[in-house]
Amino acid sequence: MSSAKAPPGPRKKSSTVGILAFEVASLMSKLLHMWRALGDAALARLRHETIHLHGVRNVISDDDDFLLGLACAELVDALRVASDSVAALAARCADPGLRDFRDAFFEFADTGRDRHRWASWKEMETRAHKMEKQVATTTALRRAMEELAEAEHGLRKLLQCGNGNRNGCHRRSLSASKISVAAEQQQLIFSKKQEVKQLKQSSLWGCTFDAVVASLARVAFTTLARIKLVFGAGQEQRHPPLYRSLTLSSAVHPSADAPSPPLSRKSMSMEELLLFDEDQSSLLGSKPKGRGRGGGFFEDSSAALTPAPGTLGAAALALRYAGLVISIERMVRSPRLVGPEDRDELYGMLTASVRAQLRARLRGAVAAADPGLAGQWRAALTGILEWLAPMAHATMRWQAERSLERRRNTGAPPPRGCWGSASVLLLLQTLHMADRERVEAAVVELLVGLNYVWRFEKEMSCRALLAVHRQLMMEAGGGNVGDAVPV
Repeated sequence: MSSAKAPPGPRKKSSTVGILAFEVASLMSKLLHMWRALGDAALARLRHETIHLHGVRNVISDDDDFLLGLACAELVDALRVASDSVAALAARCADPGLRDFRDAFFEFADTGRDRHRWASWKEMETRAHKMEKQVATTTALRRAMEELAEAEHGLRKLLQCGNGNRNGCHRRSLSASKISVAAEQQQLIFSKKQEVKQLKQSSLWGCTFDAVVASLARVAFTTLARIKLVFGAGQEQRHPPLYRSLTLSSAVHPSADAPSPPLSRKSMSMEELLLFDEDQSSLLGSKPKGRGRGGGFFEDSSAALTPAPGTLGAAALALRYAGLVISIERMVRSPRLVGPEDRDELYGMLTASVRAQLRARLRGAVAAADPGLAGQWRAALTGILEWLAPMAHATMRWQAERSLERRRNTGAPPPRGCWGSASVLLLLQTLHMADRERVEAAVVELLVGLNYVWRFEKEMSCRALLAVHRQLMMEAGGGNVGDAVPV
């Protein structure tokens, strides 16, 4: 006996985003910035400038494929983190297709199958401009709400001072002037309430979860499709292992005239990408893999971001060496101002391996003060710091941005890149993936040169003071200064 199938119940009405609008705006801004980072101009800078920086070539790798793979993996990992936030919002949607976002996204990443056809950049620019406007309006709403709260607090404080002995105010009725101020404050509050009401309607605050997640899903899918096509990610080929052919001496003293190796990948234009057929899943990925926390595709990308043995990141020394290089940079600028406390502090920052190398270099006869040799050392210090100092500063900034993202996403894994700022700072620009031996060789060279320049400047200062002292003695006594002042 067969029973008739019950008709589907009424569809649940999607609720509005409300107070979550500010978190949604931050997520939307992050996704849009990832999309912009995949534009033709940004990719050209990555391929022709970023991966050819002297520091990157000297202490990380001189292999184009490895460096591009590292940039790709960082972008994919940031997209994975953003997709977790989209999935959390999707759980609040009324549309079951949108609630299916997480599984659909991982399936698209692993196999290239786009079950909802969300990956499409036909109208991506129009969609991006609309979302940017929503983000701007939501930012204006937050500012207006803060100003409204401040105005209401000011009015309450004014009324409390007039009606009771609070906050040190004596009991007294409101004066005419304060009544006028209170009236102006009430008018301001009324105006701000109207502004907040209008902004709530036009910003993400008044949007439904279905509408917001539909936009975010399309951006996430289209961004992932763009990544796969531009970098060739997700296909059977694998990037070659880290290749290091430079000697330590060439790392410490790079040649500015050395030609850059030819590019191994062709930059894809938007016109070429428009020819992409979303049904050609063979271009989008490899065979399905076992899915862990983030799926096989995302697991591969996360693994690529793990620092290899022998790097500063693997030894958890990237921040320490960055701080050391920045301190040396400051001392090189003004060696005469370096005092005993500064030297002790700098020495305390050194690792045991750097101390051992430094002692070996400084052991033996001390070179006499020579202006020519001092000039050569200054040039050598400047040359090393030109490529090493930017990496040190980038390491500090990258870590600070990562910590900020961690605080904003309490309870969620921190993203490895910062994609919400105006300029994207990549992991490959920092010291995290840098070869420890090469960095230590450069640091030791900096310390040896700084030691010589510091002693030279100190000796020159002593000679100058001695000459002034002799001149004063001669002018004062007119005697034999050589008998009065020991040399």
